[in-house]
Amino acid sequence: MTKRVDRRKAVAAVTAGLVAVTLGISYTSVAGAAPASSTAVAADAVPANLKLIRTKSSLLGKHYWYQQTFKGLPVVNGYYAKHVDKAGQVLQVADGRDAVPADLDVSAKVPSATATKSANDTVSARAARTRIAGPNKNVTPAPTATSGAAQLAVVGGPNARLVWNVTSRSAEGVTRSLVDAKSGSVVESKVISDNVDGRGSVFDPNPVVSEKNEDLTDQNDKNSDALFLAQKNVILRNLDGSGKLNGSYVNIKDAKGGLAQSKTNTFVYQRQNDKFEQVMAYYQVNQTQEYIHQLGFTEVNNESQDFSINTFAGDNSFYDPSIDLITMGEGGVDDAEDAEVIWHEYGHAIQDDVVPGFGESLQAGSIGEGFGDYWAVTMSIPVSKGYDLPCVMDWDATSYTEGPKHCLRRTDTGKTTDDIVGQVHADGEIWSNALWDIHQALGRNKANKVILQGTFFYAPDTSFADAARVTVQAARLLYGKPTADQVTQAFKARKIL
Repeated sequence: MTKRVDRRKAVAAVTAGLVAVTLGISYTSVAGAAPASSTAVAADAVPANLKLIRTKSSLLGKHYWYQQTFKGLPVVNGYYAKHVDKAGQVLQVADGRDAVPADLDVSAKVPSATATKSANDTVSARAARTRIAGPNKNVTPAPTATSGAAQLAVVGGPNARLVWNVTSRSAEGVTRSLVDAKSGSVVESKVISDNVDGRGSVFDPNPVVSEKNEDLTDQNDKNSDALFLAQKNVILRNLDGSGKLNGSYVNIKDAKGGLAQSKTNTFVYQRQNDKFEQVMAYYQVNQTQEYIHQLGFTEVNNESQDFSINTFAGDNSFYDPSIDLITMGEGGVDDAEDAEVIWHEYGHAIQDDVVPGFGESLQAGSIGEGFGDYWAVTMSIPVSKGYDLPCVMDWDATSYTEGPKHCLRRTDTGKTTDDIVGQVHADGEIWSNALWDIHQALGRNKANKVILQGTFFYAPDTSFADAARVTVQAARLLYGKPTADQVTQAFKARKIL
């Protein structure tokens, strides 16, 4: 939509007992508006064609907000505000009305249903462009306009026109679309909903790491002083304001014991409460996406990822690409109590999002497992204070390893392609070691830019060698030959290249 023209601002000059409001330009160019005085304006005087929509009281007085109208219809973004002191004297006037031709026809040729469909099609298409979907992934639900959402309105300015103002709800949140009521074309479509912050309590990344204590045990999910001390109060960003753990990057879709809900967006639980794991999944995945965006990537699983928490009795978690759902198990240590398990599974969702149908060969599957382990390690770096970084899933592993160290797998095993056994988790340690070597050579952010960029060039059934070659290519294109040589050496050390 074009910028508003002929917007007038009024600034009040306040003296000891006299308030004078001087308007820099007359109102005569605004259709239906009464001329304004260039001297003091009475407290009860406002131009014509305004509708009072809100009155607020403050320490200094009252504040009146008006919606500009034209022939009874609201003018989009057209406003008028008057601020008066406790004695009723005008302190300030802010005039944000738009010029509307007096002869503008306000009879619609396009039905509201047609306008709503056009708006929703635009919203759906834009949402679909924000990510690459794999087969059978319903990643962009068709937005549904709320009841009575399409309303006639007027756009002012040099391109004044009659529009349908359509409100839609979709995966993007709440969207306002303006559809030309004569031609049916979408004039403007933008997200108008705001994200909110909440509060929660989590392990970050897990108790073994944060407390540097390999002797901690699950004790059948009981609370304990040692585990309580491992909890950390955090801000839950990008919530959608629904009172549930849903937001821009995470959607807790299903959970044992029901979904966590809070009217104040406060989600503070002890670990014995099944809702604690819901908070863990939300916080840790939101942290991941914020980091990915900081790296400059805006289309790496940039969606509200569905999670099912504690709904699988076994000691396992998994990503289902057919329905784009991550399920966190509750056998042994509840998997979602360990952020590294969450990050590993999210790694699968990342690769499936970037490469439709990824993992169709044994080596591609091994790359997926290796990347998941690597991603868990790199995400833990800011919060682990250097504690045995290559050890993956320290807390979860306390349920099935004897110690003295508890690791499901490691990213520093020294394995090469000579050690291939034909099992994706074991062979994945070859790939994760290569990525870890790249990480150590380039540093965290530079390495992750190279690794994520390389993923965009993968084939669904890629081999170790082919995936390594495109990662080297990504390094060369991003940073030049010296960096590409460092990445090459990392893959050669694992006998991949």
